[in-house]
Amino acid sequence: MSEPMRKIRKLLIANRGEIACRVMMTCQSLGIKTVAVYSDADKNAMHVAMADEAVHIGPPTASESYLVIDKIIGAAKATGADAIHPGYGFLSENPTFANACADAGIIFIGPSAASMDAMALKGAAKKLMTDADVPVVPGYHGEDQSPDLLAAEAEKIGFPVLIKAVAGGGGKGMRIVETADQMPAAIEAAKREGENSFGNGKLLIEKLIQKPRHIELQVFGDQNGHAVHLFERDCSLQRRHQKVVEEAPAPGMTPAMRRAMGEAAVKAAQAINYVGAGTVEFIVDVADGLEDAPFYFMEMNTRLQVEHPVTEMITGQDLVEWQIMVAEGQPLPLSQDEIDVLTNGHAVEVRLYAEDPFNGFLPSIGTVGLFDPFVDVPANTRIDAGVRDGDEVSIHYDPMIGKLIAWGETRDDAVHALVGLLAETPVIGLATNRDFLLRALKHPEFLSGDVHTGFIGLYEKDLLAPHTISKRDYLIAALAIVANREASANRSTDPWGALDGFRLNLPHSELLKFEQTDGETMPVSLVRDGSMLTATVDDETLSASDVTLVNNHLRFVMDGVRQQLFVAVDDQRVELIDGARTISLTRHASDGSGGDDTDGPGTIIAPMPGKILELKVGEGDSVSKGTPLLVMEAMKMEQTITAPRDGTVKTIGAKAGDQVGDGAVLIVIEDADQ
Repeated sequence: MSEPMRKIRKLLIANRGEIACRVMMTCQSLGIKTVAVYSDADKNAMHVAMADEAVHIGPPTASESYLVIDKIIGAAKATGADAIHPGYGFLSENPTFANACADAGIIFIGPSAASMDAMALKGAAKKLMTDADVPVVPGYHGEDQSPDLLAAEAEKIGFPVLIKAVAGGGGKGMRIVETADQMPAAIEAAKREGENSFGNGKLLIEKLIQKPRHIELQVFGDQNGHAVHLFERDCSLQRRHQKVVEEAPAPGMTPAMRRAMGEAAVKAAQAINYVGAGTVEFIVDVADGLEDAPFYFMEMNTRLQVEHPVTEMITGQDLVEWQIMVAEGQPLPLSQDEIDVLTNGHAVEVRLYAEDPFNGFLPSIGTVGLFDPFVDVPANTRIDAGVRDGDEVSIHYDPMIGKLIAWGETRDDAVHALVGLLAETPVIGLATNRDFLLRALKHPEFLSGDVHTGFIGLYEKDLLAPHTISKRDYLIAALAIVANREASANRSTDPWGALDGFRLNLPHSELLKFEQTDGETMPVSLVRDGSMLTATVDDETLSASDVTLVNNHLRFVMDGVRQQLFVAVDDQRVELIDGARTISLTRHASDGSGGDDTDGPGTIIAPMPGKILELKVGEGDSVSKGTPLLVMEAMKMEQTITAPRDGTVKTIGAKAGDQVGDGAVLIVIEDADQ
């Protein structure tokens, strides 16, 4: 039975970042007032600035702020909010939170606690789907969790298998196991990650689909018992089981298969009396192509998904508005027949992360520079973001900067538009995956539509080879330094502060130096003669005129052609963003002093702030290159640090459970004969 209709006038968003800003935008269009919540780390965040009201809820650690149900409910009561939108992550799939909202008389914009419970544990959900005649991947979902039994079940299923934490998501608590001897370590790691991330170390085992595609269906249910789907999304291009590129519709999807998967998704939603936005995720075995390929239920996300914009782009519907309508007790705005004729064109989305793809996708922290989510973008594109120029990406939360989405009449049109948008969206100040995304979008196999979850691993050499720094990069960087100096001088009213290189009768010359990755310096000779700047490295020379730097745009004329690129210059480095290349060059100290090199090849330092989960060696142990030394967790990701060379563990600078800072010395390895 449906609840009586209640109009929402004020909405609290129990989240932060991009999704909080996204929900606020729909609320603004509907005339609904918004309330933000924020931790100490987010007091100056974009979502706080966008909201009509904002309530402080505690320290940066999520377990003391965004995950504290009483604080969220208290903030809603204090501000008179009628409803709470949980966004995604944090409390969005927490049945206790949904019940707490109901007990407080506050509308929860999401499904019932019972629906969440039904889909929360993957093993129970798969049994429920089997009973509802929805196909599931062969596997073991039992209660007995003894390592011996899990190993035996894996043998029955046949290797390779996939181990999953039953309460997992986002690739956490998941391990691929190729052979029986890998099982003990995989079970231990998946269990630990499940306990650390979700408070539940129970595991299930599934047959590993060798060439899978990840295709999901957007479903919606209302309080009157109706359920529909809004087509599929292909989320197959992933790294570490986390989505990187999403698109709708799925390339190569036939009408018959879309109908079959859509019917299965609606069955799944109806089996648990689902209300609100949800996503039914399927794994599709495309070893023999997509047409008539077998598909299996994987899991259901009982919330709005990060990739929902591509569905909005091809249907013209605002899914957050649908969520609010359903939560108020209104019926679904469209029937399945009406939805079936809506689809128009193709949409592609990429997730822009603060991470370094060329260094194992390690998360990055720092101050975001240049990125402007409010810039005027080309028609049929959009940027959804939760940070802007000057904001911090910290260790406390997910490293996503934003999402870039493009629509086109065809898939080729959509990809082309997205490449253009991404190329014109610079980010400086920290490592990002921008260049990697551009490589992926322009890869011939992606353009052909041959995308599967093993895509990045298969084409690793094409996608993850670090940029080669050319002599021309050093020459351009030298031009940028001079242009930046002159722009600063021009802003001064002191005529004696002019740095335009004026000399009586002689051209101005100087020598700039940069650090190279091999420790050597790269000297660049600069000569200015009037408006002409000539830079020389070894035997390569670049001459440019009319060199200017305005708002991080370096412009110059070379060989009669005006060129421009994004640059950022400070005392330590020069960053160049030219199309699909982001290059960071370190400036050499003028006195040549760099101090002693304390971090030699045998010194293991923390790549970023994080927590030590496990030490795998002790002082005095002999290790070989590649030996696992310790397991570290940082920014929601678990990293295994390995030995860079053969030797003996001399000292260990941290223990399990320690929080360590960026650059902290963790382990020192010395040569075995020392």
